[in-house]
Amino acid sequence: MWAKVTSIGLKGMEGYRMHVEVGSYVGNDSFKIVGLPDDAVKDSKERIIAALRTLGYHLSGQKVIINLSPADQKKYGSMFDFPMAIAVLQSLHELEVIVPENTGFLGSLSLDGSIQPVEGMLPAVLAAKRLGIQRLYMPFDEELPVLDLNPLEIIYVSSLQDAIGHLSGQWLPTFIKKQENKRFSNNVYLDMEQIIGHQVAKHTLEVAAAGEHHVLMTGPPGCGKSMLAESFPSILPTLTKESLLEVISLYQLSQNSFPHSNMPPYRNPHHSASGVSIIGGGQYPKPGEISLAHHGVLFLDEIGEFSKKTLDMLRQA
Repeated sequence: MWAKVTSIGLKGMEGYRMHVEVGSYVGNDSFKIVGLPDDAVKDSKERIIAALRTLGYHLSGQKVIINLSPADQKKYGSMFDFPMAIAVLQSLHELEVIVPENTGFLGSLSLDGSIQPVEGMLPAVLAAKRLGIQRLYMPFDEELPVLDLNPLEIIYVSSLQDAIGHLSGQWLPTFIKKQENKRFSNNVYLDMEQIIGHQVAKHTLEVAAAGEHHVLMTGPPGCGKSMLAESFPSILPTLTKESLLEVISLYQLSQNSFPHSNMPPYRNPHHSASGVSIIGGGQYPKPGEISLAHHGVLFLDEIGEFSKKTLDMLRQA
């Protein structure tokens, strides 16, 4: 039997529609995943088999092949466990429902069948809305704001059994939204109004904030340059909902925690940081400091100590 389920793949911040295609045939026990999976995706095999066995489903006497399409895109992470498990159940006739193509699935499986959030889910959810997905099944993540992305309907499920019950019409979600304004505040570490004096420097920073200009500060040690730079975000506008979701997405992709604040981000890398850590990239590409400062401030303290190569890389960015 052949089955197909929709999910979302990520290529940096950009998401694309991904189809999980499963074919199951009678034969020697076999389970293979193709479509340029990384090690985390390959390990999904063991998680899926264990979760299905926990729920009473067995794959004995079945040859299962899973293709992650498009096959020429590298697949990262464990967020495809959930859609692969749903597609496997469909191919084995254990889930006798027709899942529309505009319904997507995201999430990682535990061995007991529970569905766990993973890094990179927020950019995948935002991509699902852009791609026209109408319904998305995913686990609830305490680290993310409660999402209200009409017309995209998000259904939070805690286990594979919950998802099966909802798809079969036997269970209704009872998730209660929390107030988003309790999670994100306008608190800042240092407010410019707390700094005494430096009127010329303050006026210069106000002009730079209004026109989005760069600022070069010079002066003797201890005169307040770093303190003024740290207070710079306090005179910038708070992040809009769209901007906040963009920034949180970048932090998720880089596997950094974002402070629960609507204030623009403030990044202060050390002068020994490499060009890759500043610009981004690497064998498994991740956002760099310049991306983590998106909609905010990137402060290069002791800029003369940064390598010439790193500073030259900042020209185009």
